[in-house]
Amino acid sequence: MLWGGNLGALELRSEGGSTRLRARFPYGAETELAPGRREVIASRAFAERIEAGGEIHLLAGHDYNRPLASRSAGNLTLTDGDDALMIEATIADGTTWARDFLAAHGSGLVRGLSPGFRVAADGERIERRGADVLRTITRASLFELSTVTRPAYPSAQIEARAWETHQDRQPRRGAVHYLNRWRI
Repeated sequence: MLWGGNLGALELRSEGGSTRLRARFPYGAETELAPGRREVIASRAFAERIEAGGEIHLLAGHDYNRPLASRSAGNLTLTDGDDALMIEATIADGTTWARDFLAAHGSGLVRGLSPGFRVAADGERIERRGADVLRTITRASLFELSTVTRPAYPSAQIEARAWETHQDRQPRRGAVHYLNRWRI
């Protein structure tokens, strides 16, 4: 099944020795990062760095030692729209981690897409909803997008089509929630 509408989607098409990837990360999708702590990324929150041409990577599992594509390599294109961030990449199967990602995705084990970013000093709004908190990211520097097994934003799911033709800023007490480990 392919996701459509305002849900995130990642489509893979294998041709020759590489795979073409297309994805959509929707803006405005609220998610629960931890009990009582919700977050939403506002429309075009990543626009500044994308439009400036900053280096951004597509990684396997938020690991810079497992790159799949990058803007500087010329195999990653990002288009920032009002409703979603569109991602296009060409993944060569010449590395073990790229083959591992493609095999894991083909087996249904990796279905999520997750952004790695740093929120600007004035780039968030905090809203209290009773005992809960909603953090809206309005401006952030996007550094990477990753293929993951459990995305913080469930609507940013990935699907494949094979072609036979070839929070709030107060200090958090206790352990850091694993879904927030890359956020600063």
